[in-house]
Amino acid sequence: MTVSDRWLLPDGVDELLPRGARVVEQLRRRLLDNISNWGYELITPPMIEYIESLLTGTGNDLDLQTFKVTDQLSGRLMGVRADITPQAARIDAHCLRHQGVTRLCYADAVLHTRPAHLLTNRCPIQIGCELFGESSLSADVEIISLMLDTLKLSGLEKIHVDLAHVGIYRGLIAESGLDEDTERAVFDALRRKSIPELDELLLGDSANPKITGMLREMANAAGGIDAIMNIKSIVAGASEEVLDAVGQLERICNQLQQRYPNIELGFDFCELRGYNYHTGLVFSAYYSGFGQAVAQGGRYNAIGTEFGSDRPATGFSADLKILASLVSPNGAELPKGILAPCGDDQSLWEAISLLRETERVVQLLSDGSLPDSGAEFECDRQLVKENDSWVVKARV
Repeated sequence: MTVSDRWLLPDGVDELLPRGARVVEQLRRRLLDNISNWGYELITPPMIEYIESLLTGTGNDLDLQTFKVTDQLSGRLMGVRADITPQAARIDAHCLRHQGVTRLCYADAVLHTRPAHLLTNRCPIQIGCELFGESSLSADVEIISLMLDTLKLSGLEKIHVDLAHVGIYRGLIAESGLDEDTERAVFDALRRKSIPELDELLLGDSANPKITGMLREMANAAGGIDAIMNIKSIVAGASEEVLDAVGQLERICNQLQQRYPNIELGFDFCELRGYNYHTGLVFSAYYSGFGQAVAQGGRYNAIGTEFGSDRPATGFSADLKILASLVSPNGAELPKGILAPCGDDQSLWEAISLLRETERVVQLLSDGSLPDSGAEFECDRQLVKENDSWVVKARV
């Protein structure tokens, strides 16, 4: 490695310099304060845990995103967290053990083996909320409402929310009569909405043609509010599980329309993200001009089972770095401060200390130092001595 290479960061890894770090931290404080007003309590789980705990009930996708290391004390395999949701589920089930509703929130760094998409990096700052102990649709509506409130407070106004429900696919595939290999292929083709592949895969003699026809039509059913009526027509005659999932989507849509008449709602019934652990509603929020979801979440009732607590759960998360990058540049301005002269005069020190209780004060370190660094340059006032007293005046 050459001297110049020593400054390089790994591909997909970034860092926050002063202005960027300031924006992220100001946004983090503002969002967490608001989330607290909704009754959610802050947790800070460890960055690293035993792999069995970290990946319990999460499926293969998170496993592939998790860096793994060997614990030098126990010899056991550990993982650097790629998602805080499983940790929140462990805390709810094992540490808190509440019988009623538990609301938890977090804002902390996670690490991915590869970027989740082209518009992010491998070390996002995940902010999110998890609601445990309530299976009703009111919990899902609260989580989506809090997500929208969080995005609005971040300065993102024009939001589109896509809704889906994994119970529709899960119920249809259970009735389809397809073998396991074909099921996996259908799952992949459906997520990509590849109609030619679906046509080829769903022609098996052992398959239920009525149900496989519904699966094929799902790929074309995405759209706006009218799509809910379309999917109801497509799955008419399916199992109770499928019809109940569609009914839940319709009721949630109606409530969100009442609360947020200006939010654009849509449906994508091929959205099977997190299928291995999501058990019901899934949703994603999109912001105009940004090509990926800015927040997402869903219901995951089964994740706490292996922690010894089979509690219903729903939540959402977002990347704080992405939210901060979409904030207006005006939100990044550093509060103006006071430039104090160099000196060891006790009265000067006392004046600076008093001002720092409410103001930002930067003191020069030598008489010859120039006020041209970032901290000193943004001071719009100065501390000067007049008539044996220290007073604040505008900088000339």
